[in-house]
Amino acid sequence: MLNFAARNIKLFFREKSAVFFSFLTVLIILGLYVVFLNDIWLQSLPEGIPQVKVLANSWLIAGIAAVASVTAAMGAFDRMVEDKARKISRDFFAAPVSRVRIVGGYILSTFAIGTLLCLFTFILGEVYIASNGGSILAAVPMLQFLGVLLLATFSSCCFVFFIVSFFERTSAFATATTIVGTLIGFLMGIYLPIGALPDSVQTVIKLFPPSHAAVLMRRILMRQPMEVGFANVPSSTVRQFQEYMGVVYVYQGHTMPAWGHGLVLAISGALFFLLALCNVLRKSKKDST
Repeated sequence: MLNFAARNIKLFFREKSAVFFSFLTVLIILGLYVVFLNDIWLQSLPEGIPQVKVLANSWLIAGIAAVASVTAAMGAFDRMVEDKARKISRDFFAAPVSRVRIVGGYILSTFAIGTLLCLFTFILGEVYIASNGGSILAAVPMLQFLGVLLLATFSSCCFVFFIVSFFERTSAFATATTIVGTLIGFLMGIYLPIGALPDSVQTVIKLFPPSHAAVLMRRILMRQPMEVGFANVPSSTVRQFQEYMGVVYVYQGHTMPAWGHGLVLAISGALFFLLALCNVLRKSKKDST
């Protein structure tokens, strides 16, 4: 399984276009932010907040890191679809190797690629925040963020694995990748704060598992700038701001705790993994008969 995962990782990084398109959505979001979204967000925030730009940048980087966990998985799983389309997977499944190990190799390689690309995105984000008046995360928040990043990557890999398990052709998967890449910014609440969207859209976002990773990342990255910016502000105003910006999710008047978001990511990841595994194994047995 490790050798098969290593093969997939090498092929992914050898194909420069796959790496580029894994970052394409991230680059689009960053470009939109620099060109005009930054000014719109700053105008929507209350006046007189110290370090308001650092606060907005931290919100953006948290969202981008969460988006990268999904787009990186989409790019990495392209290898699995291509193997199916070129009938290479039939050779793999016909070999005297457990089907579970082969599938595990695809998942392991995608998790490794997703973790590397998310780490790269996070490091660039920290540099961007620090170069615009902010500061690098302290040791404890840094470790917390890395833990969330690993959990988010696992959940996103399983979610994308479930989607990929239905595709047999690269053209169809490319179309799905384009659609997901376009919608992911809205589903993560990146293009606009969740509080600015209609209630029905807010419900969809709150039900979308990867968006819970964005919430956890915002809590960690925005904690210090919020302590500075909202030092003398009533707690009710802070709560309204957090709910508007998607730093917390509120269901029927109850705020979901951090461990609740982690639980959503873990359970949804395990569920999508089992569903996708059953689908892939069922199709591989059908192809071999």
